[in-house]
Amino acid sequence: MGGQGEDRLALPPPRLGETPLARALARRRSRREFGRRDLSIEEVAALCWAAQGRTASWGGRTAPSAGGLHPLTLSVADARGVWRYHPGRHALDLAAAEDRRARLAAAALGQACVRDAPATFALTADPEVLRPRYRERSERYCALEAGHAAQNLLLAAEALGLAAVPVAAFDDQAVLGALGLAPPALALYLVPAGEPA
Repeated sequence: MGGQGEDRLALPPPRLGETPLARALARRRSRREFGRRDLSIEEVAALCWAAQGRTASWGGRTAPSAGGLHPLTLSVADARGVWRYHPGRHALDLAAAEDRRARLAAAALGQACVRDAPATFALTADPEVLRPRYRERSERYCALEAGHAAQNLLLAAEALGLAAVPVAAFDDQAVLGALGLAPPALALYLVPAGEPA
């Protein structure tokens, strides 16, 4: 994915293929075994856009967000490091220039799918973005939004012929540490993805 030494990757326009939504819904399964091939930049672009991409000039995204406030952060952990997705630029910025997938797997209670995936997409949220407006419901709305974004990502993976699985069994603080984040951020979902084994 990209050349060496880059700390920002502009992503190509997302292409999800021609799979009808009904087919992607019917075929979507949790797949935990992956081939060795790295995801292409086009696949990463499509998955990031499906989860959190902008769909309107005013800031609308592929997943609904309480009040349009968008508290989620989408990170991608691969062999080159940890990247943060920026929906407005449709680009990835390098957040950590080292492979942290083993740390994520350890945080996910040793789950092999997190260890073996060529990329793991992590959804985290900052409930403080919502708190002034939604107070005690802020964390609930963050979790709901992460569910919307994760399902979009899973359906896009299916449309692209990729394997993916949602993972929520993990040590929250260890996930945040592996991603280079800290409270008040909430670790909500990991989605390992790759070519099917």
